[in-house]
Amino acid sequence: MAGRALRVTVLHSVNNDDGSLCVDVFRRPDGSIGFEEYRRDVEDPSGWFAVGGYAEARYDTAETAIGDAVKSVVWFKGI
Repeated sequence: MAGRALRVTVLHSVNNDDGSLCVDVFRRPDGSIGFEEYRRDVEDPSGWFAVGGYAEARYDTAETAIGDAVKSVVWFKGI
């Protein structure tokens, strides 16, 4: 469905210490798991922006996605 946002269910969302970065672990409608890193600027009211480029990777379990996120996202130490 071109032009429609994919609906995902966020399973875990972890912010860095200053709240400017976040890692979300999510489940897609097909049951696969993924993660993405986001950032926000406090002076920009637009919200969060994907910055990691990890969202397309697919995992069978949240634990596997979290493990890959720990390896991929410098500041993220896990849940």
